Amino acid sequence: MSLESVRAAYASRAAEYIEAVGSIDDAAPSDLERVLQWARGVEGLVLDVGSGPGQWTDLLRSAGVEVEGVEPVAEFLAAARRRYPECRFRDGRAEDLRVADGSLGGILAWYSLIHTDPADIGVPLAEFARSIRPGGSLLVGFFTGTDLEPFDHAVIDAYYWPAGLLASRIEDAGFSVVDVLSRSESGAPPRPGRRPQAIIRAVRNARPHLGA
Repeated sequence: MSLESVRAAYASRAAEYIEAVGSIDDAAPSDLERVLQWARGVEGLVLDVGSGPGQWTDLLRSAGVEVEGVEPVAEFLAAARRRYPECRFRDGRAEDLRVADGSLGGILAWYSLIHTDPADIGVPLAEFARSIRPGGSLLVGFFTGTDLEPFDHAVIDAYYWPAGLLASRIEDAGFSVVDVLSRSESGAPPRPGRRPQAIIRAVRNARPHLGA
């Protein structure tokens, strides 16, 4: 589905979304621990891509991480700037981060790729690879399943990804996958009625030398 359709869907329900899941207190403690542990190991600027109303960006800033939130939904950007004036937020999208090659230490893509058409997933992943320096890190949170298939997300259709398949696509983009954790493996047992979730951590490979 197009970025415009996703942006319009979230814009129309921004206030409802923020009320329902817009606080860091809504996150599982194991997710907080996992994200903070990852971010503290990143050297250099971290982009929170698809930062929404800003709670994860603020969490990282509060932990001493150099971080900037990037978000395409104007209503989320306005809310994030109002709620977290100490943080940096700007308009942007995963497919076009508007940063120099190799200028980032890491990217947090926390459920920000779930609406990307699987046929197009290589576009944001290639942009992540272009933007992250060799040795830099990527952390991706997503909904997982045995089959690659769409589901009826509360805002707009999203996709289940088999964890191994998404890991393979990430490696194809120029990363080495370090680990893949299901929600239960990361320390958060699945809750009744909650969709299966997983986390992939990957490191940017060294770029090949010219002529190699």
